[in-house]
Amino acid sequence: MEASNEEKNDLINKIVISMWDEIGEQAAKRLQAALYVNLSGYELKKISTELTVYDEQNAADYLKKFLIAKKIKGCTDRTLHFYGTSLKKIFATISKSPMDVQADDIRVYIANRQVKGNVTLTTINNEIRNLSSFYEWMQKEEIRSKNPMNKIEQIKVYKKQKEAFTDMEIEKMRGKIRDNRTRAIFELLLSTWCRVSEIAQIKLSEIDGDRILIHGKGKKDRYAYMNAKALFAVKEYLKERRDLNPYLFPRMIPLFDAAQKEGRKGKKQSEYRFFYRDPEMIDGSKHIDKGTIESIIRKLGKTVDVVAHPHKFRRTGATFALRTGMPIEQVSKILGHANLSVTQIYLDLHEEDIRNAHERYVR
Repeated sequence: MEASNEEKNDLINKIVISMWDEIGEQAAKRLQAALYVNLSGYELKKISTELTVYDEQNAADYLKKFLIAKKIKGCTDRTLHFYGTSLKKIFATISKSPMDVQADDIRVYIANRQVKGNVTLTTINNEIRNLSSFYEWMQKEEIRSKNPMNKIEQIKVYKKQKEAFTDMEIEKMRGKIRDNRTRAIFELLLSTWCRVSEIAQIKLSEIDGDRILIHGKGKKDRYAYMNAKALFAVKEYLKERRDLNPYLFPRMIPLFDAAQKEGRKGKKQSEYRFFYRDPEMIDGSKHIDKGTIESIIRKLGKTVDVVAHPHKFRRTGATFALRTGMPIEQVSKILGHANLSVTQIYLDLHEEDIRNAHERYVR
């Protein structure tokens, strides 16, 4: 009995210490007192896990079958990779076969991620969704009769509305652009509201006048439209292209490519900004990496002290359109959202916007 009390005291102290910095000294002491009161009628015993053996191959076999099922269902390679890496890490951390994992194991995993993992609640919720999808599959396939995720709920996350660019910020960045490729990327992001991965994968054959066929999330196609500035920027950029790459924004052959070093001798670093003018510097079949577009936009923003990234253009376009009277249903469709609740998070509407809308529409 005495040993049990000692283990209980150690556990209470560990809990209090783990929360001390987050909740402060006074709250930590109240937590300690509450734990002593509520655990006074219980005996605690530490579970030994020394004999637990994690069979990595067993988990891998189940994951392989699950990913095949998702592939057949139509998931993209990117989504499949996300499922695979996330679930593999989770089962390795829990150290149990997917067949043996129980709800309590998942609760402990989530709690550890919150306390020790230094990750966001959004990341944890993504892991919960992945586990839910996995165990729904196991249950449907009658591999497991019970789904441990039925007892696990998503963590409530406060969704903060993020800011859009101001008109002044847009014009400042626009004024600093020095090459037609960057200008085309900038104007396309601002006009089409496309995701950065969607911009990267645009093919020349998918541009029809002022509209572009976009392959969106979940293999859902839609059309995006270019305004006059975007259309002009793209045409000016394409006038400088001499290569046969099928993409609107091709990838440059890596600087470390040994086969290209000889031909690049004497070139200044600044000349690489205009690599798209030289067919020998372009990869013949690959498109620009989305990370390159993100880097271009971030660097452009830094030149005028603006925090800029490609996704902010989606929020900006949607916000400006709604302010000028575009119905939110149409805004959602252009963004490629499945429901309006997602669109509403994108919007950066101020009290003045609401007031103006009231004066315009309410009689």
